[in-house]
Amino acid sequence: MSAIKPQVVVYLTYFCSYCTRAKRLLKKKGVDFEGILVDNNQSLRKEMERLSGRTSVPQIFIGEHHIGGYDDMAALDRKGLLDQLLGLD
Repeated sequence: MSAIKPQVVVYLTYFCSYCTRAKRLLKKKGVDFEGILVDNNQSLRKEMERLSGRTSVPQIFIGEHHIGGYDDMAALDRKGLLDQLLGLD
């Protein structure tokens, strides 16, 4: 019986190398995620800022937890903690 995997949400823009890296890492791990484009949508950008407290992209949420941007997610992966948060262990 597999564990329930948390929903992953990534606020991002089209032309953002860190957004591309975040998507690549999640895809490499086989994780489905909802990508919310904030390029031309002020209400979605404001929602992202309200939820994360940050203005930069990407902003990544795993379940109810805001984990930060790509660098934060990569650091969790290097420490061996990301798979656990994603329900992959």
